[in-house]
Amino acid sequence: MNRKPLTAAIIFIFTLWLGGSTSTLAQQYLQDSDNGVRLVDVTSLDSTFVLDIRYATTNNFTEKQMYDCGKCYLREPVAELLIQAQEDFREMGYRIKLFDCYRPRPIQYKLWEVVPDARYVARPWVGSVHNRGGAVDLTLVDENGNELEMGTDYDFFGEESHQDFTDLPENVLENRALLKKVMQKHSFSPIRTEWWHFDYNQNKLYPLSDLVWDCN
Repeated sequence: MNRKPLTAAIIFIFTLWLGGSTSTLAQQYLQDSDNGVRLVDVTSLDSTFVLDIRYATTNNFTEKQMYDCGKCYLREPVAELLIQAQEDFREMGYRIKLFDCYRPRPIQYKLWEVVPDARYVARPWVGSVHNRGGAVDLTLVDENGNELEMGTDYDFFGEESHQDFTDLPENVLENRALLKKVMQKHSFSPIRTEWWHFDYNQNKLYPLSDLVWDCN
């Protein structure tokens, strides 16, 4: 019996399998070892998150698509803490919907061109916590995928979106309080002007990054 064709076939299949695994691994992580950047695709660790990455669409305040595709990358410790928060919310019958996570700094410049207001868009030469992979923009959805009422849409630039704005229906205040409480429990801090934005408490540990993910 000639075993050479069979052996060649096995090697070929193994090579395809290895190549596919390497590709998957490359998509799971976004890294630049020289600059100390290593980010992980959150949904590769927990598939229960709902993604609505607005800057990968025209449904955002710029009305332009900023990302080639919608993905959520974060620093690994940040991703792990977010998963813990997700577990808490799921016990209550909710899930996290993600609007934005790591944001390449070149995109920060584009956002600043549209809204040059540091209350809502970080100065790109200083950098946003998003550019460090240490911030998330999010809301909550119920078991049917419906967003909980938060008083404004994502990226609403006005005082109604501020954390200290209280002229809102009671259920909205309760929803915001729940979101804030659980996120703070897991080492995330809110910012004053956006109910949806949370920074990892130790985000200064991470450098700013210009890395852009692959959509293939």
